[in-house]
Amino acid sequence: MFSFFKKKQEPLQLCFNTDIHCHILPGIDDGSPDVNTSIELIERMKSWGITRIVATPHSTQASFENTPETMDNALTLLKQELENRQIEIDITHSSEYRIDEYFINQLNDGNIVPMPNNYLLVENSFIQEPWNLDQLLFDLKVKGYKPILAHPERYMYYYAKKDRYKAIHSTGTKLQLNILSLSGHYGKNEKNIALELLEKGYVDFIGTDLHNHRHADAIEAYLASKDYRKIKDHISLLNNTI
Repeated sequence: MFSFFKKKQEPLQLCFNTDIHCHILPGIDDGSPDVNTSIELIERMKSWGITRIVATPHSTQASFENTPETMDNALTLLKQELENRQIEIDITHSSEYRIDEYFINQLNDGNIVPMPNNYLLVENSFIQEPWNLDQLLFDLKVKGYKPILAHPERYMYYYAKKDRYKAIHSTGTKLQLNILSLSGHYGKNEKNIALELLEKGYVDFIGTDLHNHRHADAIEAYLASKDYRKIKDHISLLNNTI
């Protein structure tokens, strides 16, 4: 007997095992509000093939002025509950550092927490590019850090100046794309730019930028889509080398 109903596509796994951009530490930014939510999100991440997480809570002036201590405390709380529930996941933390005065002060005071291998996730303002971005990225490299610019496809001021992507990437700064951008979660412009950056070979890392269950739903829908199946085997990333 023939079925007139199409078989639902099962979600595939992500094309990386290490997530370097997510907001699943409990209660310290606009991501997971509590430990239970963090555990639920981590369980979903594991179903996508994630085996290692570098959590990156926001460090942003005025809104989320996180320090090594606030992030360590949240990670300790989460690890204790993971152990209590016998959930195995390799989890550490760094931060998503907004390039602002707070970041500069933390940098000068030695309060920066890099990822393994001294990678550092930095974020532009969504309103305009920092006036001294090129100099700052250069200075970070001189200090021994390896800067990664978070979700460049989301900075609308680059859409009319696409040469900035090449200029930033060509100096050694890595670019990190959001899987949510590829899914169309933020909109058509972000998706189109994300695909263009992939095509040009400017994407070094992909992150979930996971904040909540709504984001997780969007990622799972994308992993089950034809769009993802078309590109998943053509993406080369550095995620699993960190």
